Amino acid sequence: MSRLVTLTVLAVACAAGGKTAFDGETAYRYVEAQVAFGPRIPNTEAHRRAGDWILAQLKRTADSVDVQAFEHVTESGDTLRLRNFIGHFRPAATERILLLAHWDSRPHADQSRNLGDQQRPVPGANDGASGVAVLLGVADVLAATPPARGVDLLFVDGEDYGDFNGPNGQLGPDVLLGSRHYADTLAPDRLPLFAVLFDMVGDADLRIFQEGYSASRAPEVVQRVWGIARDLGYGNVFEPTVRYNLSDDHLPLLDRGVHAIDVIDFDYPPWHTVDDTPDKVSARSLGIVGDVAVQLVM
Repeated sequence: MSRLVTLTVLAVACAAGGKTAFDGETAYRYVEAQVAFGPRIPNTEAHRRAGDWILAQLKRTADSVDVQAFEHVTESGDTLRLRNFIGHFRPAATERILLLAHWDSRPHADQSRNLGDQQRPVPGANDGASGVAVLLGVADVLAATPPARGVDLLFVDGEDYGDFNGPNGQLGPDVLLGSRHYADTLAPDRLPLFAVLFDMVGDADLRIFQEGYSASRAPEVVQRVWGIARDLGYGNVFEPTVRYNLSDDHLPLLDRGVHAIDVIDFDYPPWHTVDDTPDKVSARSLGIVGDVAVQLVM
């Protein structure tokens, strides 16, 4: 680990100690710490070190932690070594709420305007690191103030590796790998009450519309989240209208029978480009989403 990353990680750990409310500034430092490792692309050293760091943060805060290590063979024949991390709070509780985010970043910036940049990796400050930062900030709060129900924080790997557009309009086989694995291994008697995915939630110009599959397949969860946001005074950020149908990590959970929704700001120009860097992320935006997430599980 480089000296820069080491100092950043130490600063984040010190800043997070003893927090009883969500701290957007600390969450922003969590974003910086992740990006400082380099692109979190499966099978790279940066990916391994970033995963170890997330695991260390969870061991510091959660009551118990599970690691799901698995492999995936891609269409091109490469074997990806992947890990999901799950932090459990009140692990003995039967009623549970699941919050999740993906922690990997995309190997190719295919939406960059410059053709040369399209072969470079995405830094993943908003697309990846922001959702992780919100979950780690929630973990800091829950470590100080235990929730009324059981809470599981799931960090899924391999969300953004391949092509989302597969043959015949199907989802590509090399994406949503961690959430697919988690859903496939989820025991029928361990289904959560509901699940909320946080993806691309740090945009400085934050406006979160309702996602189409979420609204049609888990409308009561959408109303719950948007109602909390309204009650907290964030009705100008959480727009109560549907804008996109998105293939994201909530879909494998929905197909497994979990009432899961996607909280995402997809109107983000640096999406899948080399410009998805921490300066595009706002501590204020992270704080807004973190406030909603905390209220959701307390």
